[in-house]
Amino acid sequence: MTRVKICGITRADDALLAAQLGASALGFIFWPGSARFISPDAAGEIVAMLPPGIVPVGVFVDQPQSEVEDVARRVRLGAIQLHGNESIGYALGLMKPVIKAVPVTGTFDPASVDAVPRAITVLLDAHDPIKRGGTGRTIDWTLAAHAAARRRVMLSGGLNPENVREAVDAVRPYGVDLSSGVEASPGVKCHERLRALFDALEMRPAERARNT
Repeated sequence: MTRVKICGITRADDALLAAQLGASALGFIFWPGSARFISPDAAGEIVAMLPPGIVPVGVFVDQPQSEVEDVARRVRLGAIQLHGNESIGYALGLMKPVIKAVPVTGTFDPASVDAVPRAITVLLDAHDPIKRGGTGRTIDWTLAAHAAARRRVMLSGGLNPENVREAVDAVRPYGVDLSSGVEASPGVKCHERLRALFDALEMRPAERARNT
């Protein structure tokens, strides 16, 4: 069963609906440069409302390790997602499970994911040195599929209710990570599109229970 992470959460009702529909994880962006930035205090209030089994993930971009650890403690994060130029040593030094974004460009070599320790989950995403994520641009699914054949990966980049089934069939990722594809505006999720997403993945109630 493909895991689903909904990223860029800023509102409690969006978080609760995503959890109800079958999301395994919710992403909270703590990088001030993002249009989907949320403060640790606001994120902590939402996390406290989540049902058991939903993993709150904090997203950071080249921020001091001490800041990341402090936010993780305050918000009670279950995992940390790194979207900058953080080193492998930096990632391995964190006290939570780590998801590391790996940009997929035209010159991406699927074998390059072998260099990332298995303790770190690889997230394949579009490359944008400014926005870092939530660009709405898809990546090369053929390259992504070759990477997914080598190790467990999360797939991101331009996914939406209209293409997610095709993407999952083509890449066979461990999970998918969506943000702009289910939004009305940055940080504001469209509930109709959230429902359409899980309908596209054919995640029935029994399957949702196994997915958490």
